[in-house]
Amino acid sequence: MASHILKRSLVINHHKTSVSLEDQFWHGLKDIAAGRQQTVSRLVGSISANHEGNLSSAIRRFVLSYYIDRAAHGPVPATDQDLVRPVRNDFLESRLAG
Repeated sequence: MASHILKRSLVINHHKTSVSLEDQFWHGLKDIAAGRQQTVSRLVGSISANHEGNLSSAIRRFVLSYYIDRAAHGPVPATDQDLVRPVRNDFLESRLAG
């Protein structure tokens, strides 16, 4: 299955920015935002406030972590604490390697 990386524009805290994401991550992000009854811009703003480095990469880590947690524990609660929880890179790396 081919995955297209597209640049998408967002306004976060009154600043226009863009992120480059594969379709699957974009759709996952939209689904998470809808489940939390938030706009994509608001969700990305929260991710942006709590990340280091590239925003597109931070979004990918957030979406991947969300779905790994959901698969392991059921639906993830829509609280700000869950949103700012750091991604456990050791956990993600072990899942991706195995």
